[in-house]
Amino acid sequence: MNFYLPKTPGFIMRFFSKYTWRFSRDLKKIYLTFDDGPTPEITQFVLDELKKYNAKATFFCIGKNIQTHPDIFKKITNSKHTIGNHTANHLNGWATKSKNYIEDFLECEHIISKSLGKVTQPKLFRPPYGKIKKSQAKRILKKGYKIIMWDVLSVDFDNATSKESCLNNVLNNTENGSIVVFHDSVKASEKLKFVLPKFLQEFSEKGFIFKAI
Repeated sequence: MNFYLPKTPGFIMRFFSKYTWRFSRDLKKIYLTFDDGPTPEITQFVLDELKKYNAKATFFCIGKNIQTHPDIFKKITNSKHTIGNHTANHLNGWATKSKNYIEDFLECEHIISKSLGKVTQPKLFRPPYGKIKKSQAKRILKKGYKIIMWDVLSVDFDNATSKESCLNNVLNNTENGSIVVFHDSVKASEKLKFVLPKFLQEFSEKGFIFKAI
């Protein structure tokens, strides 16, 4: 049985201080992020929900999914959301040789650049599973990327987590400047469809703005 922390402890953020975990606690802004897409129907559901609240978000896309679903990827960019690199094949950095990991990262970079054309995007990277070796991170940071982690994890991907627990994870832990992780994937879809509308409504009513990174 896996155990996940919905709220990232402060000591982890301090220890890995070169990564971005959250933004200013002074402003009522939330930074929603969606990993593992684009995915048919599910990504569209996310885009439709975000539009209802004029919310912007950051989508950390898998390169092979961009190639397989170019029309959905275009819908993300046309809606003025931000794109991030999530490797071409969703690699676990801890279990992958650094040379192979960087090659996969660069492949995703190429796919994104080719798909975006002349559109300029910030250079953002999120390691799949949040697992990355120091040597891998050093190379990616040297290329001018920001490594974006999170301070709130929805745990929508975990089959052992109920949709009610998933909702509590994000409602109870999100605060000013939080980076929140959801997944626009088939695996997470049931919980995502239950949680995201409620999350957006709750924090919109509290006066929060949803910003892209």
